[in-house]
Amino acid sequence: MLRHLGIKSRVLVLSLLPGTLLAVVLGIYFTAMQLSEMRQQLQERGHLLAEQLAPLAAPAMAQGYSKRLQRILNQILDQPDVRSVAALDTGRNLLAHAGPNMITPSPPADPEALTQVSSLETTRILMPVQGRHLNFATEAPGNVERQVGWLELELSHQGTLLRGYRSLFTSLLLIGAGLIVTALLALRMSSTISAPLHRVKAAVAQLKDGYLETRLPALGSHEMDELASGINRMAEALLSAREELQQSIDQATEDVQQNLETIEIQNIELDLARKEALEASRIKSEFLANMSHEIRTPLNGILGFTNLLQKSDLTPRQQDYLATIEKSADSLLGIINEILDFSKIEAGKLVLESVPFNLRDLIEDTLTILGPAAHAKQLELVSLVYRDTPLSLVGDPLRLKQVLTNLVSNAIKFTNEGTVVVRAMVEDERSDRAQLRISVQDTGIGLTDQDLRALFQAFSQADNSISRQPGGTGLGLVISKRLIEQMGGEIGVDSIPEEGSEFWVSLSLPKARDDAEDLPRAALLGRRVGLLEQHPLARQALQHQLEACGLAVLPFDSLDQLQDAVVAARASEQPIEIAVLGVTMREISPPQLCQRLWDFEALGCKCIVLCPTSEQAQYHDALPETHTHTQLQGKPACTRKLQQVLLELLRPPQALVEQVPVSDSRPPSVLCVDDNPANLMLLETLLTDMGGEVVAVSSGQQALEVVQQQSFDMVFMDVQMPGMDGRQTTEAIRRWELESGQPPLPIVALTAHALSNERRSLLQSGLDDYLTKPISERQLAQVVLKWTGLPLRRGAVAVPAESIAAESELKVLDAEEGLRLAAGKADLAADMLSMLLASLESDRQSIRDARAAEDQQALIDRVHRLHGATRYCGVPQLRAACERSETLLKQHHPSAGSALDELDNAIERLAREARVF
Repeated sequence: MLRHLGIKSRVLVLSLLPGTLLAVVLGIYFTAMQLSEMRQQLQERGHLLAEQLAPLAAPAMAQGYSKRLQRILNQILDQPDVRSVAALDTGRNLLAHAGPNMITPSPPADPEALTQVSSLETTRILMPVQGRHLNFATEAPGNVERQVGWLELELSHQGTLLRGYRSLFTSLLLIGAGLIVTALLALRMSSTISAPLHRVKAAVAQLKDGYLETRLPALGSHEMDELASGINRMAEALLSAREELQQSIDQATEDVQQNLETIEIQNIELDLARKEALEASRIKSEFLANMSHEIRTPLNGILGFTNLLQKSDLTPRQQDYLATIEKSADSLLGIINEILDFSKIEAGKLVLESVPFNLRDLIEDTLTILGPAAHAKQLELVSLVYRDTPLSLVGDPLRLKQVLTNLVSNAIKFTNEGTVVVRAMVEDERSDRAQLRISVQDTGIGLTDQDLRALFQAFSQADNSISRQPGGTGLGLVISKRLIEQMGGEIGVDSIPEEGSEFWVSLSLPKARDDAEDLPRAALLGRRVGLLEQHPLARQALQHQLEACGLAVLPFDSLDQLQDAVVAARASEQPIEIAVLGVTMREISPPQLCQRLWDFEALGCKCIVLCPTSEQAQYHDALPETHTHTQLQGKPACTRKLQQVLLELLRPPQALVEQVPVSDSRPPSVLCVDDNPANLMLLETLLTDMGGEVVAVSSGQQALEVVQQQSFDMVFMDVQMPGMDGRQTTEAIRRWELESGQPPLPIVALTAHALSNERRSLLQSGLDDYLTKPISERQLAQVVLKWTGLPLRRGAVAVPAESIAAESELKVLDAEEGLRLAAGKADLAADMLSMLLASLESDRQSIRDARAAEDQQALIDRVHRLHGATRYCGVPQLRAACERSETLLKQHHPSAGSALDELDNAIERLAREARVF
């Protein structure tokens, strides 16, 4: 409690509290003692009065003088503190009484002694009167023990109490006076302490407010003077420190101002440097685009004419020269692509696609491309896709294939003997996503710790010595790492020097809907197939592939065991109808294999031979005449190709129908525009050889004039040309179309630019699509079919016209195709066909009505609806007619009418054949 009081209050409390307590205790003690003594004196006086009254009253009592006795008693009342007095006879009967009635009970009688009873207000005394009291008055001898009577005396306490209160009041007055004096002294003392402290407090407050010049004078006592001196010294130190701080602040402010000026100058320099860097980046991008165009343009001519030359009659040495030229051009194209990809990644302009793809097909396509390089070094190339791995995924298959191609090609480069294995497995799987691990393991030279540290750095290779054998830019792994990280995955490597390396990719991809093409075919389910492959991993991979096709696989260690098993199973209900043989020339020579194949043919077992691509020519020459070229395939085997060959070997010959585009459509009319004579000649030659009608011009102005004079189905437009470039020519054509009311002409750009913003820039200029040089026959055919609906023949060969017409005819009703589209379920295929036939006549009438009303949009909707229904039924002719009609209608092509007539005829043919069927 005292900590909440000030110094003055504490001095007062400490001064008054002990004195007050002591005065109160002593006052109570002495007052009580005084009251006790006064009461004792009152009792002694009462005894004395009783002793004195007895001799006076004894004669009157003895002689019966009541008046005298009454007078004596009345005189006794005059004594102080006597309240009442009475005389009693020996029987304690009242003889005389003076004063009020007694209020205290009578004390017990004792004939020999005085007795008394006290209460709060009175004291009652009983005194025996004996014969001896008579002797005091008569001085005559008598019986001193004789009882004469009794005297009762009652004394009042009021006087005693009044005197006690008076004494107490006096004591309290004295105590109060003493406390007042003490308080005054305490106040005086506290003032002598608190006044200097208040001055100290005021001085400290001024110091706190910044008035450091404040000083304290002498405060009147030694202790306070020392305190004042200390505060004064502190104020001087603070004043000195403030002056030094102010000097430091002034110096720092001056330094900051100088630094700000320097920073401002640096910011201006950085801004200029940033602008220069942006300009340099723009110039670099433009340079890359131009260099891409300048390098890809001659490469397009080199690769294109090399392919054309390879189709002509050449000597073996000339074929080798052309193969070397093609390989060198492909290598140069790969280097250009790597540099451009690295530049796009560094600039953050690489955009990933998100499309459905098949993981197994991607891996097998990659290994098929790299197979010749591996077989040239006598390496075994194996792909293992585990059974529980989801195949239908969504992502960027081209970039993933680029990463896989780089890893496998590196493994082939640095492996001189042994095996390169690509494994794909699932690490974690949910309903909508799968966490995959794809690894490439080799038995090559391995990597040291120093190699591992520099592995994923740009322009760095595992062997940087002058004598190193593998080539490359050193960008492949850097690009792969950036691509995988941009996909949200991770890439790493585990390696042991001189034993081999394992590069792995961990990637999470969304799942796509399963493709019906991945399901086992009904014609293959349960069929028994014998497998011979000496390499353990290759045998395991082939067994997985064949089991995925729905076959029952029986592996064997030798041809003799396989032949014995075929003989033993020949008479059973489940014969071995197919034998898949993985061979090399080290294991069996071509003539020996030929004899074995004849033996298997005689036993009714058809064979598929898998050999290294480098040995295919030798084995092909030695195959029996009964073997088709599809029964000899290169390693590693592709599952889809293997499945197709198995279906061809196991299905009846009449079920084999080649689905090719409708043959009775006219050839597409194409305008080619390119300022490079070599590229223009190549493009014209490729399109002409595939059956197209081509007009070639070398400038944008000529292209504009030709388009205004002649009708074309589409235009291939080079982007960079002198005078009017491709964009300007396209804009001019679009303006002419608007002015003349012509339908838009599909224009496809031919560009060697590979930067990410090129496609957007081309499309904004009015172009419909683009092809990147170098181009191939397949790309040309796909683009022409996409934008015109008219097919081109790919890989045309000189055969009789009757043979071409027979092969190009599409079947009106194909039951085998319908079964395949229904995932092998015959009842589902029949239901789908029945639904199509039930609505066929109404769809035909709707198309006729829309055509008669010239409602273009309704016509497109009706054809599109029918086209969608044909996608799930085995009606290839009607589906092709729907596709061509819909394409031409959307393009407002003049040939749309003839296409609709052909569609109507296709509907009629399907209805007629369905009735017959």
